[in-house]
Amino acid sequence: MKVLCIGEALIDMICTDRGTSLSKGQNFLKKAGGAPANVAAAIAALGAKVDMAAKVGKDPFGQHLIDLLQEMGVDTKWVIQDPQNFTTFAFVSLMEDGERDFYFNRGADGQLSSDDLASLQLNEYSIVHFGSATGFLPGPLQTAYTNLLANAKANNSIISFDPNYRHLLFQNNTQSFIDQSWPFIEQCHFFKLSDEEAMLITGCDSVQHAAAALRKKSSAIFAITLGKEGTLLSVGDHLEMIGSIAITPVDATGAGDAFVGAVLFQLINYTPAQVNAISLDEWRKIIYNANKAGARTCEYMGAMEAFKHLNNTIFN
Repeated sequence: MKVLCIGEALIDMICTDRGTSLSKGQNFLKKAGGAPANVAAAIAALGAKVDMAAKVGKDPFGQHLIDLLQEMGVDTKWVIQDPQNFTTFAFVSLMEDGERDFYFNRGADGQLSSDDLASLQLNEYSIVHFGSATGFLPGPLQTAYTNLLANAKANNSIISFDPNYRHLLFQNNTQSFIDQSWPFIEQCHFFKLSDEEAMLITGCDSVQHAAAALRKKSSAIFAITLGKEGTLLSVGDHLEMIGSIAITPVDATGAGDAFVGAVLFQLINYTPAQVNAISLDEWRKIIYNANKAGARTCEYMGAMEAFKHLNNTIFN
C-alpha cells in the first residue's frame, strides 16, 4: 500500500540578505517547499511508496518541483502542470527583530480541482494525508480538499491531518482557518499540531487544556509538537510527553513534516481499525521514531536536502 498527500507544492524564495525587507533584498535562494510535498518526500526517503496530488505551473519552476519530487522517490502522476497559471511562490525575509517579511504570490496550487482528481482510485492508498497550508484558502483546492476528505472517509482510508497554520496567510480571517480545521480533526485517525496551533484552534491558554479540549471532540490519536521539549502524545485518555532528541540544530525547516512522514511511514500497513488498536507502548515507539526523523532533519540545511539523510535505519 502507499500514501497519498494532497496540497501545495511551491517555491520558497528566501532572501539571503539578513535583516533586509523584501523590497530592498537583492539576493534570493530558491528552495522547493509546501508542507504536503515535504511530507511526501520524507515518506519516500524512508522507503515507502507515496503519491503527491498538487498543481504547479507549466513553467521551469513547476518542472523543478516535479523533477525534485521524482528524484526523492515520490510518484508525481497526480502533480498536474497548469498552462494557465504560474507556480506558486512564497517570498520570505527574516528581519532583525525576528519577524518575517512575507509575500505570497499564489498561482497554480489553488487551482487543483475535484475534476483533476476524478479518476484517482483511493483503494490504492492505505493513508490519505491532508497537510496543506493553503487548502483552507478560497479556490478550487479548498473544494477538492474537503471532497477528498469525504471520499477517504467513505473508502475507509487512514486519514492524517496537519493544518500547517501560517498567520501571514490567515491574519485577516483566522476564524475561517479554525472552523475549517475542526471537521478534519473530528474525522481523522491521526493528527499533528504545533503548540501554537493547538491553542489557536481550541481557544485554550495552555497546551494541556488544549489537549483536553481536542480529546472531547476527537477520538483520534494526536501529537502536539513542542520543539526541543519533545512531543505531547494523546492516546485515548492517556497524555504523556515523549522526549526530544539532543542535537546541534542547523535548520529546523521541514522538521515537522519529517515527523509526520515518519509517523505515516510506520502506519502504512495498518487499517483504521488496527490504528485504533495500537498499544500505548507501540505509540510511544512510533512518536519517538518520528522525533528522531525531525531531529535528523534539523541537522542539515533545507528540508529536501535533509530528507536525503533519512532512512528507516534511524529507527534502530
